[in-house]
Amino acid sequence: MSTIRPLWLLLICLGSALLGWIAQVALTGNGYTSPVLQWPSLITMLAGMAITFGFGMRVRRYTQGKLKSRLDPLQAARTLVLAQATAYAGSLIAGWHAGILLDLVRGAGLGNQVVISSLVMIVASLVMVIVGWVVEQFCKLPPDDPSAPGSRDRNREEDEGYAAGTN
Repeated sequence: MSTIRPLWLLLICLGSALLGWIAQVALTGNGYTSPVLQWPSLITMLAGMAITFGFGMRVRRYTQGKLKSRLDPLQAARTLVLAQATAYAGSLIAGWHAGILLDLVRGAGLGNQVVISSLVMIVASLVMVIVGWVVEQFCKLPPDDPSAPGSRDRNREEDEGYAAGTN
């Protein structure tokens, strides 16, 4: 599985910023409200980040050899996918709100409630990207060096049997 690519995060952010700006101009020009996420979305984003980080900490404890029970490889793979999805979603949401903010700041000023909501969502989204990247780092396998942390408690034959499903 490939790792998070910062260039892709940047391209997603820029693309969604363009789409957010177009949506903002089109909707507000026709009398609709700005398409920003509301405050309850922040709670959902924070809960998603907490869950992602919690799963990531379990994987990290396993790779460091601090987890007494075995970690299902499928759970570790799902945690990695969740971390990457969190980072990409954060990039998408940050770009969308940055595009909206580009149009709002020149007309509404910094004291507007929609501007404040956009800024809060951008900051929370950037935290999502960071959490996703950190959890992805937690999911990296330790080196094959027997003296490396986390590999001292595991027997290679046990790992091979476990991965093959014979245990």
